[in-house]
Amino acid sequence: MAPVGDNTVALTLGPVLYNWAPERWRDFYFRIADEADVDTVCVGEVVCTKRQPLFVPYVAEVVERLAAAGKEVVLSSLALVMDRRDRQGVHALCAQDDYLVEANDISAVGLLSGRRHVIGPFVNVYNEGTLAALAARGAVRVSLTGELPAAALQALAAANLAELEVQVFGRLPLAVSARCYHARAHGRTKDSCLYVCAEDPDGMMLADLDGHAFLAVNGTQTQSHTCCNLLSELGALQAMGIGCFRLSPQSADMVAVAALVRAVAAGTVEPGAASGKLAELLDGVPFSNGFFHGAEGWAQLTAPPSAS
Repeated sequence: MAPVGDNTVALTLGPVLYNWAPERWRDFYFRIADEADVDTVCVGEVVCTKRQPLFVPYVAEVVERLAAAGKEVVLSSLALVMDRRDRQGVHALCAQDDYLVEANDISAVGLLSGRRHVIGPFVNVYNEGTLAALAARGAVRVSLTGELPAAALQALAAANLAELEVQVFGRLPLAVSARCYHARAHGRTKDSCLYVCAEDPDGMMLADLDGHAFLAVNGTQTQSHTCCNLLSELGALQAMGIGCFRLSPQSADMVAVAALVRAVAAGTVEPGAASGKLAELLDGVPFSNGFFHGAEGWAQLTAPPSAS
C-alpha cells in the first residue's frame, strides 16, 4: 500500500459485479494477472449470494495466479447479508487470514475489528468521525462512496487517518435491495430467477417514461447508467493526497483502461486524449463526473458548476 499522505499512485481493480459466465470470469482475472498494470485486485461476490457457487471452482486458481503475478489480492464480502447462509459465508471469509478482506457490509466490519482490513464502497463513510472509528478498528484503506463531492474528499483526506481510495472508472454502485429487479423484469421471482442477470454482462439498462436512459440494474443492485470517468480529476485527487484509484470492471478492455488511467496519473497522456480512447473502448456509453463537482451524478462537466 502507498503510505498515508503519499501521492504515489496505486490502482485497484474492484470485484466483478456482474454475473459473467464462470469461465469468462476466470479468464478475465487470468488476463488481469498477466497483463494489467494494477496493484490490487479484489475478488469475490458482492451483489448476489446465489452466484457464489458458480465461481467457487475457480477462485483458488484465480487468487493464486494474481498473487504469483505480484498483485495484492483482497477478498470482497457481500454488500447485503440476508440469511443464515450469507452470515456463515461472511464469517468464513473474515476468519481466513491469508488475504485482506474488503468489508462491504457493517457486519463484516464487526467481524474484522482488531485486524487489518479494507472498507469497501458499500459502507458509507461521509465524515471524519466515521473514518476515525473505522481506522481505530483496523481499517487500513477505505474505498469511498462515489457520491462524495470534492470538498468532502478533501476533508477526509486532510484527516490523514487511513489510505483513501476513489473510484475513477466504471458504473457507480448506487443501491442494493433484497429484491431482484432483474428477475422481476422478466416475470420471475428471486428464488426462481434462472440467473437471468447473466444475459446482461454490463447490467440491464433502464429508461424513464420519456425513453431516456436512466439507470442500470444488475440483479439486486442499482447502478448508474453512465460510466464514471474522473481522468480529468486525477490531478485534483492527487493534490488532496489521494493516490489510490479504483477501476470497476466492465466488459471493456480493462487492461487498456488501466493503462490509460496510469498514463494520465503519471502525466504522460492528457486527460482529454485518454478520455477519447476510453470512449472508443466503451462503444458509446456516456461518461459522468457530476458527483465530484457537486452536481447531478449523471452529468459530465468540464468545470465545476457556478455557485448560482
